[in-house]
Amino acid sequence: MSNIITRIATLADLDVIAPLFDDYRQFYEQAPNLALAKSFIRDRLRNNESVILLASNETQKTVGFCQLYPTFCSVEAKPIYSLYDLFVIPQARRKGAGKVLLQAAERLAAVSGKARMDLTTAKTNKLAQAAYESLGWARDEVFYAYSKSIDA
Repeated sequence: MSNIITRIATLADLDVIAPLFDDYRQFYEQAPNLALAKSFIRDRLRNNESVILLASNETQKTVGFCQLYPTFCSVEAKPIYSLYDLFVIPQARRKGAGKVLLQAAERLAAVSGKARMDLTTAKTNKLAQAAYESLGWARDEVFYAYSKSIDA
């Protein structure tokens, strides 16, 4: 594994995160929109609505990020993180950056008093599923996830 360093992003990192977030959205078949990506990330950081971890390689180039949303589990009556976004640039994939980000997120969750982390991934994303499971994540076999679009 290469020497990947993680750190918590700040608003000063906006110009680094926004293009990565735009690429992440394109990976999920959204149209490129750097202005939207920048605005969305700016709002999350400015309003303290998410925590973003950045991964950098040995040359200090940012190669990936993960975004955690603090939320709660009503059943457990405890705070949790929803790990909603995880992205590594194509040329840095399969070199450990994703694993390092997941491990950094787990450490952050522990020191932040979170009871657990939840994430979802595409059913077809077998590589990500294998990575999650290798790090101790368990696939939910009990609950189905549903969503509904709301026209504003």
